[in-house]
Amino acid sequence: MYFILISILFPILAGVYLLVRKEFHNRSSLLTFVGAGLVLTGAAVLVALSGAYGTSFVLFYLTQSLPLVLAVDEISVVFSLAAMVIILSAGFFSFEYMKHETKEKRYYGFYLIVFGILNALCFAGSLITFYLFFEMLTLTSMPLVLHSGRHEAIIAGLKYLLYSLCGAYMALFGIYFVYKNSDTLRFTAGGILTGTVETQSGILLFAAMIMIIGFGVKAGMFPMHAWLPAAHPVAPAPASAILSAIIVKAGVLGIIRAVYYIFGASFLRGTWVQTTWLILTLITVFMGSMLAYREPVLKKRLAYSTVSQLSYILFGLATMGTEAVTGSLLHVIAHGMIKAVLFLCAGAIIYTTGKTNVSELRGIGKEMPLTMWCYTIVSLGLIGIPPTGGFVSKWYLAVGSLSRAIPVFRWLGPLILLISALLTAGYLLPLTIQGFLPGADYNYAGLKKREPSLFMTIPILIMTVLSILIGLFPTPLVDWFTQFLNLIV
Repeated sequence: MYFILISILFPILAGVYLLVRKEFHNRSSLLTFVGAGLVLTGAAVLVALSGAYGTSFVLFYLTQSLPLVLAVDEISVVFSLAAMVIILSAGFFSFEYMKHETKEKRYYGFYLIVFGILNALCFAGSLITFYLFFEMLTLTSMPLVLHSGRHEAIIAGLKYLLYSLCGAYMALFGIYFVYKNSDTLRFTAGGILTGTVETQSGILLFAAMIMIIGFGVKAGMFPMHAWLPAAHPVAPAPASAILSAIIVKAGVLGIIRAVYYIFGASFLRGTWVQTTWLILTLITVFMGSMLAYREPVLKKRLAYSTVSQLSYILFGLATMGTEAVTGSLLHVIAHGMIKAVLFLCAGAIIYTTGKTNVSELRGIGKEMPLTMWCYTIVSLGLIGIPPTGGFVSKWYLAVGSLSRAIPVFRWLGPLILLISALLTAGYLLPLTIQGFLPGADYNYAGLKKREPSLFMTIPILIMTVLSILIGLFPTPLVDWFTQFLNLIV
């Protein structure tokens, strides 16, 4: 119990300390403080997962019937471990990258606070607890988007705030109806709805749909996706990495909790809610891929890619079959690692060359071979090429769709996923081809090797290797997912 609280409160307090402290003596002392905060928080997360697994406790009561509950279950493990690895990696990457940014102390202050809030989201044991920290995540992550202070950053930050608040209020509207028709808001495998389901099914189905859309805003689901490609490119690259790899998955986590731990898959399966949800996810998959294919700016291209790839996850969840949901959880992990690497590689390129457009990066593979090999390997994973984690997750998504989806989606889902995979290859691999094969007219005589420092390359290498290991050895994860998913799907 205590380590759950430490994993939440320690980084938040450390971040607040950075924000209120006027100055550090030098940059090295600042980085030492931040590094210690990241490592100690990561250690607290690991201890909490091992020592408090399967337990829950009430933090305090908002009202007599609304307790704030913290708990550790299987979903907590998946999301908290993914968040910890990515935040630690992007954090240490930033030690070098942030040299060319201003206001480092403010950036690291909010970075640590976001770490704590994400841990709180992962360990939330009730719907009201989750909602509270969901709102706090929006408010504390917005300064990461606003960091540069440029006009486009301010516009993107305001758009992020507006969309996120609209989504959160939609979710709150749904929570109200759930609260009126249930005895508790605690997360329970299989759902919490009581005998009122039969008499109130219409209003509860509406509540479920509005909560899916509300939480789906954070996950970039159509039609509330426009904030994501605006916000991610303007943030510093390490912040873009956690925004795309982890923070947006707060929306995915919210949908998982609402669908499988509040309403229950048995209540929603075969209803208009499932059909509508499947349609929205497939629209988002295709649209995100098409927009990424047409986008010339590298970070914005990766942001549109996130819109598409997150809907892969939501499609599997909407299918409501064990295999498809297994694919979704695998893609939560694989996509998190892959997208973090892609944004960090983009950051390394920007830091080293100052170039942001794909068309400007001809020959970059000759100048930064290690960075570009990592970019290429994880790109193949995002496309779904074996033996990467992306292949395994998309395999389970396709198989799950063929076996359990509503009839028309049994063929339409895999078809759109295949088309999207081809589009993914079309917008990711040209940089690899141009980077390593710049053509005969390239100035080979003026070629200079300019790989970034170890602070930047080691996090990229670690997550690249992890993305491959997930693909090579998926069986332990799949077996574990299957065990607990049989209880909720």
